[in-house]
Amino acid sequence: MLSNEMLAAVKGYTDTMQKSVTLVIQTGDHPKRAELVAFLRSVASVAEKITLEERDTHGQLRSPISFLLEVEGSATGIQFSGIPSGHEFNSLILALLQSAGSAIKLDKRLTTVVSELTEKLTFEVFVSLSCHNCPDVVQALNQFALLNPNISSEMIDGGLFPDIIAARDIQGVPSVYLNGELFANGKITTAKLIDKLIELYPPSSPTEPAETLPVQDVTVIGGGPSGISAAIYAARKGLKVVLIADIIGGQVKDTMGIENLISVPKTTGPDLTAAMQMHLDEYDITLKEHLRVTAIEKGDIKTLTLSSGEIIQTRTIVVATGARWRELGVPGEKENIGNGVAYCPHCDGPFFKGKDVAVIGGGNSGIEAALDLSGIAKSVTVFEFAPELKADKILVDQAHARSNISILKNVMTQKIVATHGKVSSLVYQDRETKAEINKALDGVFVQIGLVPNSAFLKDVVDLTPSGEVIIDTRCQTSETGIFACGDVTTVPYKQIIVSMGEGAKAALAAFEFLLKLPAEVSVSRAA
Repeated sequence: MLSNEMLAAVKGYTDTMQKSVTLVIQTGDHPKRAELVAFLRSVASVAEKITLEERDTHGQLRSPISFLLEVEGSATGIQFSGIPSGHEFNSLILALLQSAGSAIKLDKRLTTVVSELTEKLTFEVFVSLSCHNCPDVVQALNQFALLNPNISSEMIDGGLFPDIIAARDIQGVPSVYLNGELFANGKITTAKLIDKLIELYPPSSPTEPAETLPVQDVTVIGGGPSGISAAIYAARKGLKVVLIADIIGGQVKDTMGIENLISVPKTTGPDLTAAMQMHLDEYDITLKEHLRVTAIEKGDIKTLTLSSGEIIQTRTIVVATGARWRELGVPGEKENIGNGVAYCPHCDGPFFKGKDVAVIGGGNSGIEAALDLSGIAKSVTVFEFAPELKADKILVDQAHARSNISILKNVMTQKIVATHGKVSSLVYQDRETKAEINKALDGVFVQIGLVPNSAFLKDVVDLTPSGEVIIDTRCQTSETGIFACGDVTTVPYKQIIVSMGEGAKAALAAFEFLLKLPAEVSVSRAA
């Protein structure tokens, strides 16, 4: 199951393990158990400090295809139900390494919040092995379990537990349950997981203040292509740079096929994100990941407040917060997220195998989603508001060539209908005849563009009515010393390569601005 190349890579990672880890698999019979045992034996074979043990855990594990991690005889709180291959293979390897003593890369303030929770918290994370968002959630909750003995986390491959999936009406992943109740559904970042925990279990005492950074020259807000580009360009100028990001990669992580990044004929969002992270790590940049900026105080020296409560002072700011999926805003949409309404065909498509689905939106993302889903679903109907599709001709031609893809143009989605808690149809209007049609469907994938992540900038810089940050040719906003770049701005053409260029431009503009400051607030080069 694991190639020699993968096993060699695992050996390289595990050579630095400081503690011994035992993979404890539940005894019993299951059609997939032999495959799981062989898989785990392969992993254990490359490291002296990893052993495999078959044991009756007396109900501690869910099934004969469940296993847990123990460190030197003590439970870690981390469990897997299923074979963590595909995108979840990294979750297993990280769990092994972090259980054995590798550093958990979580902000000190957030680490304190998680470790001080006193409640008994049992997390279940239902995943699909084809979901590229699921590992982020699994890995975050595994870290929580390692930080706090009151927390446990179990990855569950939904494909191997159809009875549970049916009983809980799960139609989207990741689907996170806390103590048996739905906690989070769909893509969610580590920062938002912690926000939800704080909301449920507020700290009994104030968190210790974090160590204060010196005044920064450039603070970049956002970890997508534009933000990483800006941070690298600023660091290359010898500036003191901090990068604040909810998640490294941003929206790019959700893109599976990238064929228009010049010099790279084909790559994927996760691969590009890993490459950007590697490049970022080459420079002396302070990274504040899993955090958001909640407030900005203007002035010659600007003050930022983070979601952790930390304060950062900076001479300039580069806003690169990107955008998020735009919602339809029709009745039945929000109510049915995870029950037939989805935004990521790669993550949730497998739940609609052999079913009839809709894709709302005829741009590149919509037609790409339709093509992706056509290999899984019984039928795919594309709904486009405009009289013509906006997607590139090469994609449109591919869609027309698929026998199970239908395209409806000049139509307006009116509402999404659910029956017994699941999407059953979509009501749309023919914009020419004004006729309303109710089309039976099992799922609706919304692909109608993006909304700028700019709410925190209200009253800080000028925005367009749609929320885009207004910039000039040098990425300068309406506020002196605050620059912006990428999809959050008015720059046309929301493309990865454009965002990277705009990030570089914003950093160079910030550097030029700093050189012209008076001596009392002038640039201080990084040591």
